[in-house]
Amino acid sequence: MTKLKEGLDEKLKALSPNLQKKIFKEGKNSSMGMLSPVSKFLVNTKKHCNGGKTVDAGLWLKSHLDNDGKMFLTMSGAGSSFQMGILISELIRKGKVHGISVTGANMEESMYRYVAHSHYAYIPNYSELTPEEENELREVGLRRITDTFLPEEESVRKILPALETLWRNAEEEGNKYLWHEYFFQLFERNLIKKDPEANEDDCWLYQAWKHKIPVSVPGFEDSTMGNIFTQMCYDGDHPFLSKYKLEKPISTTIVKPGFSYMHHLTEWYMDTSKDSPIAFLQLGGGISADFPICVVPHIKHDYLEEIKDIKEKDKLVRPWAAFIEIHSSPMSFGSYSGAGFKEKITWDKFAPDAFGLQIFGDYTEHFPDIAAIILGK
Repeated sequence: MTKLKEGLDEKLKALSPNLQKKIFKEGKNSSMGMLSPVSKFLVNTKKHCNGGKTVDAGLWLKSHLDNDGKMFLTMSGAGSSFQMGILISELIRKGKVHGISVTGANMEESMYRYVAHSHYAYIPNYSELTPEEENELREVGLRRITDTFLPEEESVRKILPALETLWRNAEEEGNKYLWHEYFFQLFERNLIKKDPEANEDDCWLYQAWKHKIPVSVPGFEDSTMGNIFTQMCYDGDHPFLSKYKLEKPISTTIVKPGFSYMHHLTEWYMDTSKDSPIAFLQLGGGISADFPICVVPHIKHDYLEEIKDIKEKDKLVRPWAAFIEIHSSPMSFGSYSGAGFKEKITWDKFAPDAFGLQIFGDYTEHFPDIAAIILGK
């Protein structure tokens, strides 16, 4: 065994220094000293491929956070309907999440779980449904998200009256708010009731409000409530649509535009990164990630456009400390979700020495392992 090991060492020494740095000997995670049961199990069993990357991501983030680093979390897809809020909420309570970006649909689905948890149902063999069976589900109002049914009447329609009241009050009072702030007001003013079977500790939106975590919701028009609000503020004269507009349409000005989210994000980033490096953990792809990740190049190339020395800009604006992405999109031409970490360096989002890692798979599978390691489970 000694000779074999010596043979490996000699082969490694024959490689270029840069290539040597990329290679680890077997058992690279075995001496991490993780004593907690779940983390120890993950570290000692997930050593290769996506499993190994998942452990690497968890270990890096744990070290980063334990050393006063910050973490920004983005989430696309239907993670809230798939109860990722259980993990995100605990991470928030333990001070591990410092900023969040989500799609409008994902954010409102966290609220739907809060008010209608006992009305959710599941269909594990969803891929075997026929078009006729899908239509049956449509006719009774069961909206399918992969294996999960979103109960529209018990969730969307339940909170709509309270939201409409907030929208109308804002217009009367001449106020305007960011999109998510109206949802926060549902908690602040106690305008909704929690489902008896729901747990507020599992609702990440509630925890974000309670712990004052900054939230960005880019493209919020692309959501159920965003669609409903769009109809409620329609004041056009289309021959068909005008017949269905409200007698008194709500003013669109009560919702701050998406530009305001970037204003808040740039201020938060500059203030937070001043003393702490910020890691970027991306669950899924799309606008929830593409929007906030652009904050660094946005500041460098728009606010600091007159500064021509790129190294001077580097001194003024700290790049993201890490890029960890879990997604199922293959590398492709022009796809943001499939773009690799190296490509993002060219856009000034990361420095060459940042921690970069992509895990290909379902984030409902990989994110729990990362969270377990961060939390020291």
